Amino acid sequence: MKYIDKREEPDFFIQWKNNDKMYKRGRPNWKRLGSGQKRQLKDALIKEQGAVCCYCGKRIGPDDSHIEHYRPRTSFPKLQFEYDNLLCSCQSELQKTEPRICGNAKGSWFDEVLTISPLDQMCESRFEFLEDGSIREAESDDEGAKQTIRHLALDNPQLDELRKSSIAAILDTVDISDDGRIQEQIEIYARRNPENGNYSPFCSAVLNILSDLLT
Repeated sequence: MKYIDKREEPDFFIQWKNNDKMYKRGRPNWKRLGSGQKRQLKDALIKEQGAVCCYCGKRIGPDDSHIEHYRPRTSFPKLQFEYDNLLCSCQSELQKTEPRICGNAKGSWFDEVLTISPLDQMCESRFEFLEDGSIREAESDDEGAKQTIRHLALDNPQLDELRKSSIAAILDTVDISDDGRIQEQIEIYARRNPENGNYSPFCSAVLNILSDLLT
């Protein structure tokens, strides 16, 4: 999971809500938002997130992602247009054999206490990664991390393999006995690419592994 620092709500989205009669009457309906506006909104969310999934951290783009309601529309209909409730998760149109992960796996599941939010500055510290790409709770008694991993399928074998590849790629380039070099890579993975504003895929997992090398 990658902490997301929400930016200002896009002007076009504010304007749309100001012009939508149902929204102004207190009866918001997500289906009234047109495909063009949804694409615009998704582009803004992807840019805000540095082009990584809000939950697993894999690279995402407009065609392989979907707008995610952190608090589900089914249970929190009044929040369906609240910008602070909107994220961008991986997976768009699922293939028949494609496993559900992240937002698609989460579905309508939400627990105010147990669900870990990407908007929580401490969210990344709640998880631990191993060099084989596997994920687990950082503290064995963290029920929220356990349930979030389970309900979002963050321990999916395909995600494990993708994380493993990202971790292996960086470990192949550093001398694990060179703390200075490790610190340099930590600083690189902790920030956005200055050219495009993107984070590296699975940067949280890589940072977790690199930080462990310093301890």
